[in-house]
Amino acid sequence: MKLTQGKQSKVATGLAPLQTRRSRVQAVETGMAVLKGLAYLGGRSNLKALADHVGQSPAKAHRYLASLIDEGLVAQDAVSQQYYLGAEAIQIGIAAMRQADPVRAVDLALVRLRETHGITCFVAVMGNHGPTIVRMEEPGLPVTINVRVGSVLPLMWSATGRVFLGLLDDTRVREMAQAELNQAAALRRPALRSRDPIGQLCREVRKHGMATVRDAYLPGISAVAAPVYDHSGRVCSVLTALGASGGFDPDLEAPVARSLRLEAAAASARLGYAARPDSAQE
Repeated sequence: MKLTQGKQSKVATGLAPLQTRRSRVQAVETGMAVLKGLAYLGGRSNLKALADHVGQSPAKAHRYLASLIDEGLVAQDAVSQQYYLGAEAIQIGIAAMRQADPVRAVDLALVRLRETHGITCFVAVMGNHGPTIVRMEEPGLPVTINVRVGSVLPLMWSATGRVFLGLLDDTRVREMAQAELNQAAALRRPALRSRDPIGQLCREVRKHGMATVRDAYLPGISAVAAPVYDHSGRVCSVLTALGASGGFDPDLEAPVARSLRLEAAAASARLGYAARPDSAQE
């Protein structure tokens, strides 16, 4: 059946707006890909490297960069000709940073870990006296443990503390760990068989990116902990799961540790942390 000229014109007219909208959406997606690519490359890049990163030709990437420059989202160095994030992009980033909360970022993660694995989990921040629990989730039949919101954990004998100790480059934290080590015998802490126990713990945490303990802080309790990073790459909180040693596997390749690692990474991303693709645990 043939369409009359009038009907053909009407159909074409109906399709044109849809095609235009799709084209505009694709243009926005490409522009955002270029902007995010620039941020991923450290906020500054030459045209070729940026084009290669986003999978576009230099000519096409240049057109989108020109539009982003017009909007103040990107600027170009007159000497090096490199592109970098502009003033408007900085304002957007500042607004996002003001909303970033290391505790709120893991709220749903704690619930998911509790419901998926039936475990006790919490988030801790580094306080004046040591790692301090600020939010906690427990299963329907919680394991009886002597920690609650507000509890301060040791740096040397808790999985939470070891993550802070190993990944925070902070002299004060090292001094607190040394004080704990000096008091270990009086507090009946398990012996750490090493000539340099603090250094050894730090190396292990950096190697694995996480920490685990079995019966080290609380008898009969095992735990595994993972860091949450802020936009600057600094550990701002630690996500920890724990349970009775008989039924809780703290191995770093066990299901709980894998879930914990993924949840901590997702929370870090929500806080603006972008891990370098070439980074490796020491």
